[in-house]
Amino acid sequence: MELYERPRWRRTGNAYFPVAALVDGQWWVLRINSFPDHPIWTLFVDAERRFDIDIDQAPSWRTEAEESAPVWENHIVQRILSPIQNFVAYGSEVGKPCDNLFCCG
Repeated sequence: MELYERPRWRRTGNAYFPVAALVDGQWWVLRINSFPDHPIWTLFVDAERRFDIDIDQAPSWRTEAEESAPVWENHIVQRILSPIQNFVAYGSEVGKPCDNLFCCG
């Protein structure tokens, strides 16, 4: 299961999708959500939503996804984020974007 993997996160420079990793030939991207109204992260694998992650579910990811991680080159970031760049609001990837002005608006 993906939750037990140890991805080597690199920063993207994007506020909504701050880190990405190449894991076994697949692009993993974390979206930061409006916490605590929603789970802290949503994992996308090759542009497909995989699952939500609560703050205590993947503690090793938290430390490895911090600001000390290296940065991906811009052309790589554009390629991996372009299919999901419109999925900023929680739930938008399944056609039900959160429209609460206080958390996602």
